[in-house]
Amino acid sequence: MTTFSDLTGDYRLDVARTTLGFVARHTMSSRVTGHFGEFEGSVRLDGGEPSRSSVRFTVQAASIDTGNARRDDQLRGAFLDAASHPAITFASTGIRHLGGTRFEVAGGLTVRGVTNPVRGIVVELVHTGVPRVAFAGSVTIDRHQWGVNQNFATRLMVSSKVTLRFTVEVATGRSVSGRP
Repeated sequence: MTTFSDLTGDYRLDVARTTLGFVARHTMSSRVTGHFGEFEGSVRLDGGEPSRSSVRFTVQAASIDTGNARRDDQLRGAFLDAASHPAITFASTGIRHLGGTRFEVAGGLTVRGVTNPVRGIVVELVHTGVPRVAFAGSVTIDRHQWGVNQNFATRLMVSSKVTLRFTVEVATGRSVSGRP
């Protein structure tokens, strides 16, 4: 049986087994869901001292997908300004063990060139088996803090609160999902 201390090491994001999604409320319909299709990242786990662990992600803003091409174009342009700010990044600034398999992560999230702190990201360790480790979690942010807004109408019609949901699988070694 793998213990948390056995997981100490450097890991790369397995993009084939990771999902980075979101949910936003809209007044015209109940919810708009979507995900990002292009991203990369790394995790440093310290099983003896979880507070020394760290996480880094880079997401391509233009890879946003809600299943509606017109809405996706609007999100890439007016909301995310992906042409001027192609990357959305997250770098952890602190990780706290909440007990058992739960952790709280804090960090800096950069969207549209604006970096703001994000706290209270509750993450659950859902799979432990060297060389792979999987986490799942979510956090709700206020998109207005990053200037993610098109105009006054969308400010009223789309909730400022966006829930980010993720399942992340990371692996050690040279190969991730069969790629060299």
